[in-house]
Amino acid sequence: MKFLLDFFPVILFFVAYKLSDIFVATGVAIAATFIQIGYVLIRGRKVTGMQWASLVIIGVFGGATLLLRDETFIKWKPTVLYWLAGVVFLGALAFKQNLVKAIMSEGGLELPERVWVRLAIAWGIFFIFKGTLNLWVAYTFPTDVWVDFKLFGGMGLMLAFVLAQAWWISRYLPDEAEKPAQAPAKGEGP
Repeated sequence: MKFLLDFFPVILFFVAYKLSDIFVATGVAIAATFIQIGYVLIRGRKVTGMQWASLVIIGVFGGATLLLRDETFIKWKPTVLYWLAGVVFLGALAFKQNLVKAIMSEGGLELPERVWVRLAIAWGIFFIFKGTLNLWVAYTFPTDVWVDFKLFGGMGLMLAFVLAQAWWISRYLPDEAEKPAQAPAKGEGP
């Protein structure tokens, strides 16, 4: 559900663009992002820093797109958000903070410290790469291709990165065979 909520504005942007144009799609994306934040707040959940940043960035770049009738601004929006995320992940390491560890270790995941650092670096580089790739697609191909890439390419890259990360992390997790066998509970067993 969270995955769908995170991509809610992008999906609506894509649908609105296919049904109308880039300006209608931009207005829909702005509204969808406000609805997304409102939904999180109404549910009593915490709005993440990245969600707040996304709201501000879509407001500024989407607003400039609509006000100036120039699609260049909305094409820059993902890049600014991704570069910001990349800088935050990498910059936090300079202050001895590992945001990837802070997020992923909440679920009880334990990894060697060097692995956490490599993961944080990988996330930072991934977001900087993704932002740069967005600009390359935006300036190399027509808007139709960029809109398709924004949804399918962006989600595909994220899925591939997360799967690669999971595979890499799995090398550092204890094998089931290494875990001590639990004795059967009283009344169970042979």
